[in-house]
Amino acid sequence: MTRSHPHAGRGRPPLPRGWRRRLARLPIAFFRVGLGPVFGRRLLLLHHTGRNSGLDRRVALEVVAHDAREGTWTLASGFGPKAAWYRNLRAAPKTTIQVGTRHYAVTAHFPNADEGAEIMARYARTRPRTARRLCSFMGFDVADGSADSYRRAGRHIPFVRLDAAPGQHVR
Repeated sequence: MTRSHPHAGRGRPPLPRGWRRRLARLPIAFFRVGLGPVFGRRLLLLHHTGRNSGLDRRVALEVVAHDAREGTWTLASGFGPKAAWYRNLRAAPKTTIQVGTRHYAVTAHFPNADEGAEIMARYARTRPRTARRLCSFMGFDVADGSADSYRRAGRHIPFVRLDAAPGQHVR
């Protein structure tokens, strides 16, 4: 795969600090005060448990794909497999999410590289500009915009599929 710089895609972007971190965490405050619907189905609030501390944690994440019929949401870890929320879900996959004002009990599943490739190719078809920005952010060159370039990038992106608990009516 062509990369934009020698370490691109292997390392991930640094976690935001200072005002950028506060800005990235702002959607959490929106969810807390009941303004989650402003994000539509584009963002969700993931509740997770710290794998070492055992404390409740929250993070607002972009939804890569949502299937209301199947009751699933798919997320991508832009900061790679070492992102705290990703590692916490690996340690404790049963959790809850908030979408708008609705809460769902979910279980996290971790697609393999080939599934990740197809997830990214589908995402690029439905949201080409955002997919291009996401890949660029993570250091993957998808300048040609081909499905194959997105599949190559998707093989290196950690995805998570959240499945709603049986019996929940998902919108």
